[in-house]
Amino acid sequence: MHLIAPSILSADFARLGEEVVRVIAAGADWIHFDVMDNHFVPNPDDRGRWWPRRLKPYCARPQGAHAALDVHLMGAGPVDSLIDGFVAAGADVISFHPEASLHVDRTFAPDQGGGLPRGAGLQSGHSARGARVRSR
Repeated sequence: MHLIAPSILSADFARLGEEVVRVIAAGADWIHFDVMDNHFVPNPDDRGRWWPRRLKPYCARPQGAHAALDVHLMGAGPVDSLIDGFVAAGADVISFHPEASLHVDRTFAPDQGGGLPRGAGLQSGHSARGARVRSR
């Protein structure tokens, strides 16, 4: 299955809500944004947990459903304590780098983070071996 998840980093921030509406109308499945802490990449601005709450209303589709709000926590960690705040703010999907989690297996557990889908972000050149999680 392939999904289209344009990043808000390519949007005109002066018209962010309009840009989200426009890419959803063009067929976007999810709206993606990165939360950076100046470790993996330089932090271009200080987007906090308030972004999902403000973007959520613009993710509505004309037919009623909404495009998923995909939050990528690009932090050195630990990110475990951040997940619930982004879930409460309206995130639909959370992804993070396994090396930024204290307990990857717990962070991926179905009862964590409101039960939302989660994914692992892997840096190029890094092994996926550390991201493998056993299901229970």
